[in-house]
Amino acid sequence: MSTKEKSLNFIEQIIEDDLKNGLSPDKLRFRFPPEPNGYLHLGHASAICLNFGLGIDYKAPVNLRFDDTNPAKEEQEYVDAIKRDVQWLGYEWAEECYASDYFQQLYDWAVELIKKGKAYVDSQSSEDMAKQKGTPTQPGVDGPFRNRSVAENLDLFERMKNGEFEEGTHILRAKIDMTSTNMLMRDPIIYRILHKHHHRTGDKWCVYPMYDWAHGESDYLEQISHSFCTLEFLPHRELYDWFLDQIYDATKVRPKQREFARRNLSHTVVSKRKLLQLVQENFVTGWDDPRMSTISGMRRRGYTPASIRNFAETIGIAKRDNLIDVSLLEFCVREDLNKIAPRVMAVIDPVKLIITNYPEGKVEWLEAENNPEEAVMTYRKVPFSGEIYIEREDFQEEASGKFFRLTLGKEVRLKNAYIIKGERVVKDANGTITEIHATYDDDSRSGSGSEASNRKVSGTIHWVSVEHAVPAEIRLYDRLFLDESPDTHKDKNFLDFVNPNSLKTVTGYVEPSLATAQEGESFQFQRMGYFCVDRDSTAEALVFNKTVDLKDSWEEKGKKEENTINNSLKEINRYFKVETVEERAAIENAIGENIKTVSNYSLLQNTLKKNINNNKSSLLFSNFVLKYSENLKASDVDTELLHKLYTMSLKSESPFVRYESIQNLKKDWDAFENFKPQLSELKSAEKSEIVLHLLSEIV
Repeated sequence: MSTKEKSLNFIEQIIEDDLKNGLSPDKLRFRFPPEPNGYLHLGHASAICLNFGLGIDYKAPVNLRFDDTNPAKEEQEYVDAIKRDVQWLGYEWAEECYASDYFQQLYDWAVELIKKGKAYVDSQSSEDMAKQKGTPTQPGVDGPFRNRSVAENLDLFERMKNGEFEEGTHILRAKIDMTSTNMLMRDPIIYRILHKHHHRTGDKWCVYPMYDWAHGESDYLEQISHSFCTLEFLPHRELYDWFLDQIYDATKVRPKQREFARRNLSHTVVSKRKLLQLVQENFVTGWDDPRMSTISGMRRRGYTPASIRNFAETIGIAKRDNLIDVSLLEFCVREDLNKIAPRVMAVIDPVKLIITNYPEGKVEWLEAENNPEEAVMTYRKVPFSGEIYIEREDFQEEASGKFFRLTLGKEVRLKNAYIIKGERVVKDANGTITEIHATYDDDSRSGSGSEASNRKVSGTIHWVSVEHAVPAEIRLYDRLFLDESPDTHKDKNFLDFVNPNSLKTVTGYVEPSLATAQEGESFQFQRMGYFCVDRDSTAEALVFNKTVDLKDSWEEKGKKEENTINNSLKEINRYFKVETVEERAAIENAIGENIKTVSNYSLLQNTLKKNINNNKSSLLFSNFVLKYSENLKASDVDTELLHKLYTMSLKSESPFVRYESIQNLKKDWDAFENFKPQLSELKSAEKSEIVLHLLSEIV
């Protein structure tokens, strides 16, 4: 283990215990075993960091093994991409291996299983096999082909290999226990027929091993000491060990499978199938779209290998699946880029500013620091002239005292340059500001040491000289999904949560030092965020991708939406206290408008759940959420929970609650039919005229 002191996670503790129990340190060997059927994503990155990190800590080799057992879905393109991703993350493998390297040995071992009466060829249909296998609560039964003779099984299996049968006609199954409580042990499939071209073995094989058969046996052939998998493979461990029992030689290392939890990331998906769906249905431009959770997408967006390694180390290893907030990943990216990214000036939403008293035609080359985090400070020259671009949001014609940027009659400092004061504006026919006119104090140049240069002003803004500005396409990326957990909501398609504003493309201007910026280079656009040069960029047409904001804007948005919910709940109490219909209507309208601004689906769901109780304020608010939310409909709510809301609301002491509940039922036809008896009963006893009038319309 590394000499640095640290507490051990449970994976490291397993290794340490094995070493204490006699495993020689030189027998330690790990592996990362991706299937080459797609691009690696952040979940894979965590597994890469785990296995290769263990290799570094224990000075042990780590194999890169491709589980290429399904030629129907695998391609060389994915193999190359996976190798590129692992190397980009900063790791080198000891051996590059493929499950296909072992096809002959795996086949030979399968033949031995048949000879020992531990495997047989099954010719049932998949439907009959599923029935015969039983259920988690009902044991399976022996199939009609389970007791075929060894000779017949050997003949059929060889003919399967030789391509004499069509796909689906036969499979090879292990003969274990059809009554096992672990359904994976009920005679699992070892081989299936596939007439597909393999990217390495060509058309040599017509039968291909299943993952469970290839996994442990490949580990054994490579003498892997510890095979770490995610938690969904925990039920597979018993089968992993049974397969090893059939071939194990006590003179060799016996691999050990152990499991750790997936680290799911908020506001994204890490399922290869769902990522592929995003690509195929054109929600993104490809596997390396900067909004994707793929390693290639994160690389293109400007994430650094160090930031991803740091993220993996920060979240650690767990035994339970958990959802990690993407803001933690963004923090790690921001922290690394802060150390290494040069500071430059770029204007994303430009408006021209003319300094009316600056000498016409004059150009100054001003000194600007590259990165204040550098151990040894370096500088560059930036051109300054009488016409510059500034951010449109950095100017307000009329501003409050809390606006600390440029406005008429007030001063601000131009970064690395002079203090200016807004004088007047020029507008087009639509009233849009096209020019800002300002004056400057020629004695206030930054770093000059003059008294004026030390004068305190309300704020500092960035700029780019018009004459020297380099136009650039700037791609402003945001999170791909609006919901923190888009693929976990029952009866909701994860695509329903795609953020329609996840990409905005604008034309901005950058300082001339960026004219020669190369693909992958990262910069901090001062006051705007971190950006990197995209692969689409050329010397004639620069393209920058936004990597991450300077601070977490989503956290601010999340807090704002939570505050909106809390403030609306407070307003509900006032609703019951006012006297007039007009006052209540005004309060309801304000609450309704607030609810419409909440886009966080999970927040809306949780708010609804928390407020379904016998408190009249809570019930009224829940009904308002259903009535006004543009992101949560009655059909999105669990039926049992929704019926609980309607039942409690119809029995509420408050006529306002009863009224709003009936209004929601009118729009929810399925629930309305179920609640007709209660509505009829309520009508006969209702004393509120407004509620009674509404009931008379519908019952």
